[in-house]
Amino acid sequence: MNFVDILCPSCALFLDFDGTLVDLAPQPEAVRVPAGLVDSLEALAGYLDGALAVISGRPIAQIDAYLFPLRLPAAGVHGAERRGADGALALLPTVPLERVEQAARALAQSYPALRVEFKRGSVALHYRQAPALENLCLEALQAAVADSPGLTLLRGKMVVEAKPGGASKGLAIEAFLREPPFAGRTPVFAGDDLTDEVGFSTVQRLGGLGVKIGSGASVAWHRLGSAAALRHELAQAALARTGKALR
Repeated sequence: MNFVDILCPSCALFLDFDGTLVDLAPQPEAVRVPAGLVDSLEALAGYLDGALAVISGRPIAQIDAYLFPLRLPAAGVHGAERRGADGALALLPTVPLERVEQAARALAQSYPALRVEFKRGSVALHYRQAPALENLCLEALQAAVADSPGLTLLRGKMVVEAKPGGASKGLAIEAFLREPPFAGRTPVFAGDDLTDEVGFSTVQRLGGLGVKIGSGASVAWHRLGSAAALRHELAQAALARTGKALR
């Protein structure tokens, strides 16, 4: 499987960020954007007439900062915020997070290795530095979410997150596919995490293709071994389709 063969002018390309475009890091702010990635994305966005979007658990503002000066269509916080190709920003309504915030803060105070991340309408509890605390984190946030109408709990790689119930990467992809320049195209989505499985299911239900990055069970029909492998595929596709050598 390679992206040179997969990508054609009638495709719409959707890409997760952490663990997919960039390697995972011990803390969310420690990720690094490798040289050439922004150039690859810019070239492929041009080739696809703008039908390339980032679909991430991060807020859109963080994606923009990492990919600067490139400003792509994007869905952030698992679809709770979404910016279309025309620049218009759509925000899902937020619901009270007090119980979740209290539970996450209390755990982090007791266990300094935990990291609490606050986003618009969402709270994520990272336990990458303390994997033995997985069950404790899960149970605490499950209980808090159960007392917080309108929220659902999402599990990812060494993280549990409370988010709006109406937000998902699959729904965000479907929303993009109703708008230009994505409408009428065959969707391709690459992601690495449990949070991306709904995106794989969505694009494949719509006649497209899911690409799982890394190991683990997945509904995706194709797989690449690592984020580095995906970056290589994107660079090769950009060169083959545009004829431009990357800077």
